[in-house]
Formats: sequence, structure tokens, C-alpha cells
Amino acid sequence: MEEAVGGRIFFSNVRRSLEEEDEIRLVSVGVDIGSSTSHLVFSRLVLERVDTRYIVSEREVFHESDVLLTPYADDMTIDAGKLGQFIDRQYEIAGIDPMSIDTGALILTGVAVRRSNARAIGELFAAQTGKFVSVSAGDGLETTLAAFGSGAAARSQREGNRVMNIDIGGGTSKIAVCDRGEVAEMTAVDVGARILSFDAEGRVVRIEEAARRFAAEVGLNLAMGEIPDAGKLDQMIERMADRLMEAVQSPKLSADTASLLRLEPLRNERKPDVVTFSGGVSEYIYNRQAAGFGDLGPKLGKAILSRVQAWGPRLEKPDEGIRATVVGASQYTIQVSGSTIFVRPLDVLPVRNVPVITPDIPLDDETLDVEAIAAAVRTALRRLDLHEGEQAVALCYRWAGSATFRRLDDFVRGVREGLAASLSKNFPLILVGDGDIGGLVGIHCLEEAKMTTPIVSIDGINLKEFDFIDIGAMLETSGAVPVVIKSLVFPTTAALGRVEAGVPA
Repeated sequence: MEEAVGGRIFFSNVRRSLEEEDEIRLVSVGVDIGSSTSHLVFSRLVLERVDTRYIVSEREVFHESDVLLTPYADDMTIDAGKLGQFIDRQYEIAGIDPMSIDTGALILTGVAVRRSNARAIGELFAAQTGKFVSVSAGDGLETTLAAFGSGAAARSQREGNRVMNIDIGGGTSKIAVCDRGEVAEMTAVDVGARILSFDAEGRVVRIEEAARRFAAEVGLNLAMGEIPDAGKLDQMIERMADRLMEAVQSPKLSADTASLLRLEPLRNERKPDVVTFSGGVSEYIYNRQAAGFGDLGPKLGKAILSRVQAWGPRLEKPDEGIRATVVGASQYTIQVSGSTIFVRPLDVLPVRNVPVITPDIPLDDETLDVEAIAAAVRTALRRLDLHEGEQAVALCYRWAGSATFRRLDDFVRGVREGLAASLSKNFPLILVGDGDIGGLVGIHCLEEAKMTTPIVSIDGINLKEFDFIDIGAMLETSGAVPVVIKSLVFPTTAALGRVEAGVPA
């Protein structure tokens, strides 16, 4: 994004002012690069002006790419050259010049998140820096994305049911329990279709650590270049399905299953009403795919399906299966934060593509609980894999009650404690409120809390999780700052229950 004289916001590609048009049409691309597969989705968006904001009124997917088995070099780093050729070919098939893309989202999951891979992949999109929201999705965020992208969260809101989505990929299975439109619980398990893979003759060409563990449990000998015993291999797949089902059913896990978890276990206090599946293995569960790809996918899908059917919850189809975590587009909206803001130092702005967290901060009581505020912030960071503090985040809060010194002080202390990981690295404190106390909060942070990190405290802005924001430099004529909001947009039917965010149901 670029700022022009007078603070108007222009899309960097089409050079159009958001202040002068009632309707904007954009071309968007979502790119999902994971441990096992990579693919793209191209969309056309129509944005319409609503008061001071633009919202997505139409979204049309006009090209879904082939699904590529993510290519690797001999050292198991992603082969950026082959990946780049695939991406270029998909742009060509879609009839789109990469430089004509207005916006997009690049989602990296699994081994793609590793530093060397992320750097190489990022270079493929370097020319479009600023247009793309780039998200490195760890287990927590990938599970959350799958829950929303599959439509499980929306279904729980729409039907009033408790919905479990099980996203089974190449390396892991991500499990989310959705209630009233939100992810109530989540976990991830080292069960996936490509922890063991084969060549055309059935010889082993890839063995992950999880595969060795499962093989050892059933007495299966695995060796590169050899064909494993078919009967023992079937036993291994059945054991994988058993471990996964234990993770989604049992309130108390065995030591072997607990050791496979990548997140905290589910409480499993009651059975879900509905189960949906997403990820690559879901294509076999719903009979959308028959051919194999040299891995455990077909048999693993069959084994898991039989167990879920015997379990009892209603099995439903998701809105998206293998493409559940690919984000189809970024939705641009614009708002302006006005006079009750605080920015120190001024040159901390502009900031770009800052992820938003919306912790459930308890602000209703007259006396605020500092530790409860800090815990809520840490929970929100963990949910989106931002807990390591490797980047700035924008904390969105909804103030309630009076703005007394004591309440402001407790709020600031709780937020500072919750964001300690990023603030200790001198990333700016970015606070976004929906009321009109941004200035008071910012002043308190500086003068009373004696915070030495840069401070950006703005208000009058409505944000949600999965939003990213750009905050422009302060406008000299008004003392306001322009804010561009980029929201990860899931399939339209998956947006039910989020109408207030501007996504039509």
C-alpha cells in the first residue's frame, strides 16, 4: 500500500483512491505452501463503500490450481526452483499477470515455516511485497484456519451445534472443537498420510520420525528403498487411526498417544454433535479422490472413517476439504482513527501487515484483574502462533466502564505482562480500541507505566481475529492516522455468523 498527498489510500497496483469510489474490483490470489502439498486459488473481489469503510460484497473464485506435491531437494529443504515453476504455470493457466494482482495471502505451514524455506519462498513473491499478507502458520494457527476455512466454525454458529473439524494432512492432524462460531478447543497430533511414502514400485522413499514410532509399535521393519510387509503396514495404519481417535474421544490419554500431541490435549468432556473432515485425507473420506499418491492417504482415510461412523456424531461435508487452509483473498477495508490517539515516537509509523489479536479481556468489573488480562493476552497469542514474540502485534480491546487511574493502570500492566515476549525485543506496543480512550491509554503507558518501547494507541477502529492492519503516518492536517484493514476471507458460507465483519452471509 502507498500513501499519497493528503493521506488518501491507494491500491498500489491500480492507483485508485478509496475515498473517491463507491465500488472497487480487485484480483486476489491465495497461496498455500505446506509440508505435503501446495496450491493456489485466484479470486475476483468486489468491495463496496459502507460509511467510512469498504467491505467485500462479492467474491468469485475463478481458478483453482492443480495440487502439487511440495517438491524437496536432497537435504529436505523445499525446492524453490520447482515450486516457482509450478506457481508461474498456474498464473499462466489462470490468465493472470503476477503484477496485476491487487492483493493476496501467502500461507506457509509445516516445514515451509522453517527459516531457510520461508526465505526462499518469500523471494518468489518479493516483487509483490506489500500486496501480500504472509502468514507462517504453526500448529495452533493452522488448526484455527482449518476450522474456519472448512466451515466448521460457521456451522456451529448457524446450527447451534458443537462441531469438531479434523484436518488430516501429510504430517499432522489438526483437531478443532467449534462452539457458537468460535474455536473452543484445539489440538494437533503426529498422524498424517505422508509420514511414510513410496515410489511407483512400493519402495520406501521417505520415513518421518512418527512413522518409525508407529512401525515399532506393530513390529514393522522400515528401510529406505525396501518394500514393507503389507500386513504389518496395514496394522500400522490401523494403529494410527486408533491413536487419532483416542485424541478426539478420550478425556485421559495413554502415554503413547499423549507423546504424539503437538498442542495441549482436548478436554473431551462431551461428544460433538457433528464431525467434519478437511485436509488432503478428507478427499478419500468423502470419496472425492480415488487415486493414491504414494502414501498412506487412502487406507488411513478409510480406517478413520469407519471409527468415526461407529462413534456416533453426525458426519457432514465441509465447505472446503483439501483447500480449507488456503485463504482465498485479503479483504481491504479502511477506517480512520481520529483525535484521541497517541503515537510516540512519530517515526514508528507507518507499520505494515501487523497481525491482530482480540483477547477476551475481562474489563467489566470495577477492579480489573491484572493476571487475568495477561492470561487472556497470552491465550490469544498462542491461538495464532504469535507467542514467541518474534514480531509486533496489534492488540484489539473493547473498553468497558470508567477510565479511572486504577483501571487504566491495571489494564496497562496486564497488557504489558501478556505481551512481554515481543516488548522485551523492543517491538512497538500497538493498541487498538473501539471507543475513544486511545489517547488516555497511550499517555498512561508512557508517563505512568514508564514504558520505553514505541507506543501506538489508536481508537475508533473495529477489528477481528484474522485481520492484519497497516497504520499510516499521522496526517499533519488532522492529527489522524489512516488504517487499512486486511482480513483473511474464508469461503462465503464459512463467513456465516460474521456479518458484522462486513462479509455478507
